[in-house]
Amino acid sequence: MLQFGLRAHDFGRGTADSVAASIAPYRVPTIQLALSKALPGEPTATGILSPGYARRISNAFFKHGISIAVLGCYINPVHPDAGARSAALARFEEHLRFARDFGCAVVGTETGSCNADCSFHPETASEKTFGILIASLERLVRTAESYGTIVGVEAVAGQHTIDSIARMSRLLATIDSPNLQVIYDPVNLLPIHGLEEPDGSLLDVPSDHTQQRFFDQAFQAFGDRIVAVHLKDFRYRHGLKQGDLCPLSGDLDTAALIKTIIRHKPYIDVLLENSAPSLTAAVLERLRAMARSRQSDSSS
Repeated sequence: MLQFGLRAHDFGRGTADSVAASIAPYRVPTIQLALSKALPGEPTATGILSPGYARRISNAFFKHGISIAVLGCYINPVHPDAGARSAALARFEEHLRFARDFGCAVVGTETGSCNADCSFHPETASEKTFGILIASLERLVRTAESYGTIVGVEAVAGQHTIDSIARMSRLLATIDSPNLQVIYDPVNLLPIHGLEEPDGSLLDVPSDHTQQRFFDQAFQAFGDRIVAVHLKDFRYRHGLKQGDLCPLSGDLDTAALIKTIIRHKPYIDVLLENSAPSLTAAVLERLRAMARSRQSDSSS
């Protein structure tokens, strides 16, 4: 069955032991861990990581039966300042070098924008920016190939360099390496202004058929390259997407998504985002019930 996990920094920040203890009651097998977000007291400058450091962190979670599915190192790989960009890439490379010592293979990032803070910039969609991204990711992928680890990239519609299924497919065709994989976040990929229905209309709540078609398009385009899934929820209001909602609190056809994931990637890590601690136990219970039901459907 699918493995539902959590994003560590949604459940408090502190030492590895305290964060692990705060997640343990939810009985999840995996997490996404961004060191600088979840463990703010830890040193994060490039050059600090080591096998011993990584084992100390991973052991704190392992004591509670929790493994690290994705090591978050979210950088701007197209940062407008070349020096800052190179420094960020070096930090990401260090995560790739020691990821295995965390008990993890995947280091994740989004694909950035022409603004330093990754906010919208019209030049982000340009060929020049795509070329900068390719150069950055080729550097990271060469490092990943050396250490047997994986660069996981995540798209963000209307804002980042990779902002659509088509752009993600182009990226994967350009850098054709098994060490470059996809962190699939369907809500991030939803267009900012709406998901087009077959008749060209944009509904506040996209139809179940249209959402299913959207999920299928992603899996047909790069399903074999997906290494983890992010799960949250969304609404369209006044023609704009609100895409940072707790799972099961918006209009995502989560049941259909889970069925699709089970069909293509039955044991993949599905990591909840924006999950409020007060709601998480109930959300996980509903998601696990959905997965059991869909697993049974697919087996019959």
